[in-house]
Formats: sequence, C-alpha cells, structure tokens
Amino acid sequence: MADQLTAELFTADGKQTGEVELNPDIFGIEPNPDVMHQVVTAQLAAARAGTHSTKTRSEVRGGGRKPWRQKGLGRARHGSIRSPQWAGGGVAHGPKPRDYSQRTPKKMKRLALRSALSVRAAEGQIKVVEDFSVWDAPKTKNATALLAAMGITGKVLLLAEDHERTAIKSFRNLDSVIASNLGQANTYDVLWAETIIMSKGTLDLGQSVPRGTDEHAEAVAGRQSTGAGSELEAGSSQLEAGDSEGGAK
Repeated sequence: MADQLTAELFTADGKQTGEVELNPDIFGIEPNPDVMHQVVTAQLAAARAGTHSTKTRSEVRGGGRKPWRQKGLGRARHGSIRSPQWAGGGVAHGPKPRDYSQRTPKKMKRLALRSALSVRAAEGQIKVVEDFSVWDAPKTKNATALLAAMGITGKVLLLAEDHERTAIKSFRNLDSVIASNLGQANTYDVLWAETIIMSKGTLDLGQSVPRGTDEHAEAVAGRQSTGAGSELEAGSSQLEAGDSEGGAK
C-alpha cells in the first residue's frame, strides 16, 4: 500500500476543506483476510441466541407402554411409540441450547479491525469530518443534509468521539447507517459499510501512545479537559499501534 494515505476532510455542513493524513499503522497495513474472516465469524456466532431445543425420546410425553408384543405378529419390534422413527416421537441428535461464542485474542481483533480499515482506506471510502460539536441538538435532518452534501449513498458507518453524542443520535434513525463511538468499532461494521465517516478526533485517538508512559498520562489529561478521556482509553485498547502483531445484534 502507499506510504502516504489521505482522506477527504469536510466540515460539519458537508463542505470539503482539504485532506487529512491517515496513520499508516492503522489505515495502511497489509490486510489479513484470514484473520478478518475468523473475527467476523466469531462476532456473528456470539450474536446467536443458542436457545434452540428439541426433545429426545425420553422427553416426549407418552410412549411408556410397548405398542405390541415382541414376537408372533409379523411386525417390526418396537418398545415405544416415542422413538425417533415414529411420527410424534423424539428427535435423534437434534439441537440443544448451547453457547456459540468463540474466544478471540485481543491482538487478533485489533489486526482484523486495522485490516478492515486499511481496505476501506485503500478504496478511498473513508471520509473525515472536522468537528461535530457545532451541532447543538440531535437532528436527523442535519445528518441527511451532511450525507447529501458529501455525495454519500449506500451503507454508512459513523465513528465519532464519545462526547459527540449529538452526531451519533442524529445519524442513528437513518436506514443503512450505523452510528457509534470509536470504542464500539468492530470489524464486521467496517466491512459492512460502503463508506466510513470519522470525526477528526477519532483519528487522533487511534494514534494514541502506549499506556503506562508519561505521554499517555498527559494525553488522557488533555482529553479529559474536553470530556473525551474515556474515549481515549477505548481508542487505545482498540487501535493502539504499539500492540501491533503484524500490521470486529
């Protein structure tokens, strides 16, 4: 992939003001299709309720008496009318309630998410909005006007900072739009969306420094002053480039 990755930069009313550089450690890695497939499969499996159930021959009501004697009638021998081969009988090897969730390592989730973001960045489908704080109240018409001004149609994923709840609430009533904060970003949503709209602050959070350092403490303090301290922690755990291992109803 190209060393220099950029995305179109827009204002909150849809006017393009230029381009913004994307972090190559997040948006410019070599995608790993196998890891993305495994993570998406695990995510969809975890969404299954697993409440399906069938009754075995011991659970079906009735059938306690032998239907006819063992010998002398020329019929096949049977011990119960609730055995699986009988109509109304039990089910052999049928589904039972179970947990479909799979354990997925955190590093694998991070690699899959960065791979998906890199795919969308290479396609030029990542758009960046400078700041949503100018929206003083949640209004769906603001979100509709922004998409129209940016010329965006189809399925859209909005990733905003935690304190930009106004934007998230403005988008969430639109069909074919998933709106969430950065801490909820996952591989499936990124691959599902045809276009990804990110607030400029989420790009800064994705480039956060490793935890436990003085720089990280200063960054957290700076974000808390604007009400986004919790989002920095979420962004660090999801997209922290320092935890790279080679490059998510």
